[in-house]
Amino acid sequence: MRRHRRRATNKLKIILTILILSLITTGVMIGLSKLSDSGKLGNIRNPIVTDTTAGNGQDEEEELEPEPVADPMPAEITDQTKLKTSWTTESTFDGAKAFTDYAFDNVFNNGTKMKSWVFTNNTPLKEYTVKDKNKISFGSSDTYSDLEGVTAFRGNNYRDNASFGTRTVTQKKLEIVWKKTGLGAISSEGSYWPGTGWTGQPLLVHWPEDIRKMMNINSDMKSKDLVEVIYPTLDGNIYFLDMDTGKPTRNPIKIGYPIKGTAMIDPRGYPILYTGMGINDNGGKLSEYKYRIINLLNQKEMYSIFGRDQVAFRGWGANDSSALLDKKTDTLLDCGENGLVYKVKMNTKFDKTAGTLSVAPQITKYRYRSPYNDEQGIENSPAVYKNYMYFCDNGGTLQCLDLNTMKPVWIYDTGDDTDSSIVIEETKDGVFLYTANQVDKRGENGKNKFADCNIRKINAKTGELVWQKDYKCLYNYYINGGALGTPVLGKDDISNMVIFNICFTGSNTDGNMVALDKNTGEEIWNKKLTAYSWCSPVDFKSSDGKTYLVYTDYAGYMRLVDPMDGKTLDSVSLEGNVESSPAIYNDTIVVGSYAKKIFGIKVK
Repeated sequence: MRRHRRRATNKLKIILTILILSLITTGVMIGLSKLSDSGKLGNIRNPIVTDTTAGNGQDEEEELEPEPVADPMPAEITDQTKLKTSWTTESTFDGAKAFTDYAFDNVFNNGTKMKSWVFTNNTPLKEYTVKDKNKISFGSSDTYSDLEGVTAFRGNNYRDNASFGTRTVTQKKLEIVWKKTGLGAISSEGSYWPGTGWTGQPLLVHWPEDIRKMMNINSDMKSKDLVEVIYPTLDGNIYFLDMDTGKPTRNPIKIGYPIKGTAMIDPRGYPILYTGMGINDNGGKLSEYKYRIINLLNQKEMYSIFGRDQVAFRGWGANDSSALLDKKTDTLLDCGENGLVYKVKMNTKFDKTAGTLSVAPQITKYRYRSPYNDEQGIENSPAVYKNYMYFCDNGGTLQCLDLNTMKPVWIYDTGDDTDSSIVIEETKDGVFLYTANQVDKRGENGKNKFADCNIRKINAKTGELVWQKDYKCLYNYYINGGALGTPVLGKDDISNMVIFNICFTGSNTDGNMVALDKNTGEEIWNKKLTAYSWCSPVDFKSSDGKTYLVYTDYAGYMRLVDPMDGKTLDSVSLEGNVESSPAIYNDTIVVGSYAKKIFGIKVK
């Protein structure tokens, strides 16, 4: 009996076990089926299945994106007659490149109209769309760069700060602590280009140790906690220096043609240098205009955007603008003197482990024809708020471009050429732009001996004028008066003011520096300059909370100023005209001059 019961009990257990296992297996299969429908199992994506049934509510097939291929660069020409261009040659708007049928007709709130075009791989588009993952939205200026230092003209996408780090100012003195001598000069375009020029701001880069050790930096510098000065110059070279000593950190890159503008280092910390060129003539030998993308692991050029562009209305291919890069979407933004805006999907691949770096640039171009005038060419550096890019051209057309639609949001006629870069201010009351023009088109051909430099505050979202302040300036051919420098946007203890330097307010050698109230545009102080200044002044804060300012001038001096009242505290000679704009890292200021030298200057 006991044995029989044991057998009966075992048989019942077996049946129950089979039943439970069956239920568990069924549940697992149902769960797996649901997970399969969702396309996910844990962290592993199921293979894509083509859905041939219309309207069944399932997701459409996802297509794997092909490996990106760079847009082909034009065949480089060496024919000197074809390379010969002039900045005075007028733009042409007809012929094969007109693409009239592809123009977008933009109508703005004030009733003004403007035609614009979008090209990819030099093909005009009837419409332009961008995937959500590639939509641009910059953050605030303090989030622009992941690197310590000054990595672009005026530091960031708001163009509001060319100083980095901390310092303690006690003596209120400037002291030159090193000089890099031996810079050269180039004669071209009927001019002489020595040392460094406008805008000519150096880059000051504190490289992370792992990146520093990958690069071809000199062995005696590779182990140092290095802040590297990177300086493209008028003599056609890009110099690399130790910020502490001014000694070379590696060999210069020899471009061979004058570089006037300010370069950019990739803000993600990638070892990539971006730089344009200002003149394609070296003693009568001509080259292609190129905007270069350079691998700083080995100093080799990876790709170039040619200024000789078949869809541009203007044939002048120089590039003085300093570009920006959107980290999230891997997108380069640059403006050319040929009148085009370049939006470049870089497709960057940087493998730190393997020490490899590559790009596959794919270029979208924005072109427009202003209703105000036919002057093409952009020399100032674009500023960006979120997805809105602000820039002004040689004819004075200021515009807000939506980078995700590649259409203009609004335009404003500033009345004249504007090389000074726009500065963005984001406040609780709104987002605003500060801009100033120069005296150029209004004075040419004897039209006016004097004209006003117009300083303006503009609503960044609507394009409406908030206030305007005018200063009469003398017209001077080629070396323009008015505002050439980008203003200081006051912060902290000078947060109520914006500071501009203005050229030729009495003669063709003098100028003024003015501090204006941000809210009203009224003068807080007005400082007479015996020597005009093309540079962009730089503000910096001492550890005690006090703000100071430095600027350079035509007489060859760097001057330390108290921005509360404009009084000069100290000055040092840089031995020749200084058009270049300084950059500051901690207590060290770096700038070059026409004296064919680069200076390291301590603020004490």
